[in-house]
Amino acid sequence: MSVLLEFSMFPTSNECVDGSSVSSYVSKIIDAIDKSGVSYRLTPMGTVIETETMKEALAIIELAYKQLQDCDRVYSSLKFDIRKNTKNRLKTKIASVEKILKREINH
Repeated sequence: MSVLLEFSMFPTSNECVDGSSVSSYVSKIIDAIDKSGVSYRLTPMGTVIETETMKEALAIIELAYKQLQDCDRVYSSLKFDIRKNTKNRLKTKIASVEKILKREINH
């Protein structure tokens, strides 16, 4: 099974937000995901991870939230794409589009 999870998570409370940037907190989350060994892609609007189970995906969400536990308020948005009998969809979904276009795309 392949669980693709696209999510964004960041603090919204004043004690954690310095001006309009939350990149220092997003960086903490990305560092934790990177160290976890889970496959992921950072995008300008969020992060996409791929795990083999829903439990693993939700563990990453918990790990991400732990990076912001000092903040009074945290915003998060999650989207799942769960498919049986597949894996490595972070790459194969892009490759499928590139095959149709007959060229590489910017990703």
